[in-house]
Amino acid sequence: MTGNEQHYIDEAFKSNWIAPVGPNIDAFEKEIAEYVGAKGAVAVSSGTAAIHLALSLLEVQRGDTVFCSSLTFVATANPILYQGAEPVFIDSEPETWNMSPQALEAALEESYRKHQLPKAVIVVHLYGQSAKMEQLQEICQLYNVPLIEDAAESLGSTYKLKHTGTIGDYGLYSFNGNKIITTSGGGMLVSDDLQGLEKVRFLATQARDKAIHYQHSTIGFNYRMSNLLAGVGRAQLQAIDHRAAARRRIFKRYKQKLSRLPGISFMPELIYTKSNRWLTTFTLNPNVTSVTPHQIIRDMTSQNIEARPVWKPLHLQPLFKGCKYYSHAPFESISENLFTTGICLPSGSNLSDMDQNRVINCIEDTFEKATNKEGIV
Repeated sequence: MTGNEQHYIDEAFKSNWIAPVGPNIDAFEKEIAEYVGAKGAVAVSSGTAAIHLALSLLEVQRGDTVFCSSLTFVATANPILYQGAEPVFIDSEPETWNMSPQALEAALEESYRKHQLPKAVIVVHLYGQSAKMEQLQEICQLYNVPLIEDAAESLGSTYKLKHTGTIGDYGLYSFNGNKIITTSGGGMLVSDDLQGLEKVRFLATQARDKAIHYQHSTIGFNYRMSNLLAGVGRAQLQAIDHRAAARRRIFKRYKQKLSRLPGISFMPELIYTKSNRWLTTFTLNPNVTSVTPHQIIRDMTSQNIEARPVWKPLHLQPLFKGCKYYSHAPFESISENLFTTGICLPSGSNLSDMDQNRVINCIEDTFEKATNKEGIV
């Protein structure tokens, strides 16, 4: 917390605006839209809800397909299932770890030939790094398929000076407790399609028709953010640039200290982009070192330090067994390789140098133990 959140919370209590309506919500939507350069925004209960609303707005339904990044958290694809549609997963590419334009083009070409174009494409900006949006957007526009940006992890990141989440047709951010700014739980849908956003507000408030009595002609959802949480978000947003700068410093220090170890490669930052470095991640080359992500995670756990593998690709998840998957190239699945070789390090904006040193020392000790055991790493 920044310390300023209590001011907005007190205002909400004093004015008795507690429900999912009120001045903090209106202001938070306006402030987010202004910060990222979108024409409008709708505050909702989660990033997942924002994706669900975008798919609902695009009238995704049973029998439809939606193309989706495979290397991401399950929340990106779950709303596809909510709508009864079928996800088709698209591999990553090595320069950003995000959706492969090459794989997307192959998938859209095939679906076009079969007269089965998807209702939407959902691209994820993984760990704060922007995808290759210009190429992805051109491919989607060629086939007239709407593009949704899951920018849940990348608020504050830019692609060619444009904020992630504002390049496609719709974009979304998450304010979950682990994100770069938080409302404890919440999300935001942004777009230049103001008419569409008005419909999203309607759907997010149980789709109540304009009538003095309660009347409903379509399915709606209870997805609006509360005025209390929006107040927390307003204070948090004031610190977004500081948070992103802090995480970039943390990344830089990890890279300076650990790049000398054999086989370590940090997540790249594409030219003309600026990542908020939400999480610092790296891969281990098994042709260069015998150290594995599992060993590092095990050794960190013994030191009460939390680390995790990168996301397990969704096409490998039991939930999505049988769903179609397009790899980056024949016999080359980038997302699967990243899953088996990648690791995420502690990267919170308030991570102290002392605690970061503990992480660095633990990794160095793991490599040293491997060297002593085998003579080489």
